Amino acid sequence: MSSRVSVRPNSVAKQRIQMGNKAKGRGPLIRHNGGNLTTLLHPMTRHRFDLQDLPATPWKNGGGLTREVLWHPAGADLNGFDWRVSVAQIDTDGPFSAFPGVDRVITLIKGAGVLLRSECGQVQHRLGAPLSPFAFSGDLAIQGHLLDGACQVFNVLTRRAVCRAQVQVVRSACDWPAQSQGLFLALQGQWQLGGDEAQPLMPHQGLWWQGEALPWKLRPQGADPVLLALTVVLLAT
Repeated sequence: MSSRVSVRPNSVAKQRIQMGNKAKGRGPLIRHNGGNLTTLLHPMTRHRFDLQDLPATPWKNGGGLTREVLWHPAGADLNGFDWRVSVAQIDTDGPFSAFPGVDRVITLIKGAGVLLRSECGQVQHRLGAPLSPFAFSGDLAIQGHLLDGACQVFNVLTRRAVCRAQVQVVRSACDWPAQSQGLFLALQGQWQLGGDEAQPLMPHQGLWWQGEALPWKLRPQGADPVLLALTVVLLAT
């Protein structure tokens, strides 16, 4: 069983994909062909990570910590990234950073949660149900009010003109369709990811990839397994 949130932006894709955060090599070159995206020959990039090993960066306002999982393209600033994935700990009430032209998906993974309110009234959402992705526009000025102490969230940000994100919560064995780029994060239980080679994941371990569309066989082991699954879809012209 899985739950899905899909953010569907509305403009053009960039022609080159690069991936950073400790990955070796560069991303594939993309050619537009009759409105389709064609990946030219380039080795596939994969990167395993453990949340506990990622540096925790304190927020400037002292309200929490962020662990960056990946930032694409490498070296881009806050105004230049195409997509970004992080895990954040929210310790106090306060504003969320605004990202004009960006769509966001936030998923509660630990704690009681946070109430999200926009100044314009467009968003008033109680993020209190664990593992229930919620999508909203990064253009909005959002205030976060903790429901009962600190909480931890999984964040995905995508440039609206470039790509869209799909976040799913996977709880049982399934065959994952081929995608050119994406990410898996094990939250509970052990998981075996079967692609062209087996990739075991323990809790809080993950894997992201890009450059070649491969199907995955997701196989849980143990009781109450939970896996977060993210795919990022490039927009054609």
